[in-house]
Amino acid sequence: MNLSPLYAIIDADILQQRGVRLRKFAVGLRAAGVTLIQYRNKTGAPQDILAAAACLREVFVGLDCQFILNDRPDLAVLANFHGVHVGQTDLSPEDARRVIGPDRIVGISTHTDDQVRAANLTSANYIAIGPIFPTTSKENPDPVVGLEGLHRARTLTTKPLVAIGGITRANAPSVIEAGANSVAVISSLFAEGESVQHVAQDFLTLLG
Repeated sequence: MNLSPLYAIIDADILQQRGVRLRKFAVGLRAAGVTLIQYRNKTGAPQDILAAAACLREVFVGLDCQFILNDRPDLAVLANFHGVHVGQTDLSPEDARRVIGPDRIVGISTHTDDQVRAANLTSANYIAIGPIFPTTSKENPDPVVGLEGLHRARTLTTKPLVAIGGITRANAPSVIEAGANSVAVISSLFAEGESVQHVAQDFLTLLG
């Protein structure tokens, strides 16, 4: 699959903490030209997740944007999203594939060389690796893999690589240089005194 260099992750908990409405945030991403979005809601009820998914589809109507849902392949199908992203403790890529079918996207998170090797043998469409740098978006983050870990991962798979964890506008270019096809950004989409549109546009410009 062809991945946009910017993979914007909309985290429901972070939006709530910052008092930002989903629709307003999504409108800013659309205005910036973002075309790859994951919606992540670890605690929401299924009906709330589906309502948020419908909101995103409505905001981006008419634009060729890929939508990925975190953790829940069943809801990804109901929401008519393009795919699902699973972690190491979620459904396996093959089980997720059985739910969403052959034509949707499956992504998987990895944190070690062995996990990258295992993911490479699955039907996953892309592999996420991280955290590349220290991150504040998870309560109990995995150990930092660094740019060296990302570079090793690049040698272990031919699948598209998404780098995640602590990525900012300052370090994003070095992440692409180390072998990532795309950078996933969560907290760094927020910047004091800047709109999400401006921040996302900056990322897209930096990433080419």
